[in-house]
Amino acid sequence: MSSVLAQTNPSIEHGIKTNKRQIGLQLVQIFLVGLTIGMTRIVIPGLAESEFGLADQSFFLLASFVVVFGIVKAVMNLFAGKLSETYGRKKILLAGWLVALPIPFMLLYAPNWNWIIMATVLLGFNQGLCWSMALNSKLDLAKSSQKGLVNGVNEFAGYAAVGIAGLATAYIVTWFGAREGLFYFSLTVITTGLVLAKLTIVETLPWAHLHHQKSVEAGATAEQKTLGQLFKMATLQSKPLFALNQAGLVEKFTDAIVWIFLPIYFMSQGISLIESGAIIAVYGIVWGASQLITGPLSDKIGRKGLIVWGMWFCGLGIIAIPLTQSVTLWSLEAAFIGLGMAMLYPNLGAAVGDFAPAQHRASLIGVYRFWRDAGYAIGALAMGIMAQWSQDLLLPFWFVGIAMFLSGLVVVLWLPSKN
Repeated sequence: MSSVLAQTNPSIEHGIKTNKRQIGLQLVQIFLVGLTIGMTRIVIPGLAESEFGLADQSFFLLASFVVVFGIVKAVMNLFAGKLSETYGRKKILLAGWLVALPIPFMLLYAPNWNWIIMATVLLGFNQGLCWSMALNSKLDLAKSSQKGLVNGVNEFAGYAAVGIAGLATAYIVTWFGAREGLFYFSLTVITTGLVLAKLTIVETLPWAHLHHQKSVEAGATAEQKTLGQLFKMATLQSKPLFALNQAGLVEKFTDAIVWIFLPIYFMSQGISLIESGAIIAVYGIVWGASQLITGPLSDKIGRKGLIVWGMWFCGLGIIAIPLTQSVTLWSLEAAFIGLGMAMLYPNLGAAVGDFAPAQHRASLIGVYRFWRDAGYAIGALAMGIMAQWSQDLLLPFWFVGIAMFLSGLVVVLWLPSKN
């Protein structure tokens, strides 16, 4: 059947080299999606009090926008895969950019923090739809043996952009002001993403169907399952998928504390918004760039060791930050955390792909991404409550460090060694 499909359209062939132009265009999409989320990393937490009226030490209110983002993005991740299997990857990608168009105007005219939360709802839609589609499309185009490389390059493009955008917006708002700077940056990025998605991206469902046909010809069988059945299987019935899903959820605690509390913590230690942005940019850029190595490496040596040690590196780095007191050490610790994220992040997604039949891969990756981004909401909620209760940021750092260690231990026990 795959030979019939290939003969019907000879251009449908798997492989990064064969599809390098389209994969490159999909990477541009991921870069733009990363810029969209990265613009919120430094400026909004750092200027929440002066621009949006949050009282000093209103830690729970500060965390609220990440809680909302995590909930919305998690739900979008869950349904995006299934929707794309029905309607196509490109239509869902375009929908993700369209829903983001009001964000620049909401940031510019926001009279209070509730507007920021509503803009974050739209941001969650954008990230859940666009990031999911750009990743799934590249997995469609690549060979099955290239999942680690695809995930590594994908996350490099996205999280390098997160780091770059955080630092860039810190500079831009010093020139134009917080609202105007975010407006110009976000409107440029979102409209560029929408136009390029419309004009340059092709529909990759035919490549996904070819993956499925190849697996059938190789003797693999995958019965039809509803999204509910797949969610139950991945969440409760499969130990390997449970191990990966819980690790994805907990690792977002690390990114949540970087997003919400590091800008506030660093500025409370007397450093500027731009210095804070530079430290956090180190985290994002090291995370992004290192995935060019850790993603392909997992295809050769397996995923498990990289995932476990990545979890533990992150935990150690997070605990070290409040125990040190210099920009140099904080920068080194940010790089160490970024390296840990690079070890675990692309390889969690790739490992899910290892266990997912081609027919259900987009849906099962969607379930994983649901639990992973639910970690933003759960982690931000827990840390916001802890910080509000203690009126101090030390407890969230210890919470994240211990959670990362314990989650890595679950992976040690329940993920097969071959992965």
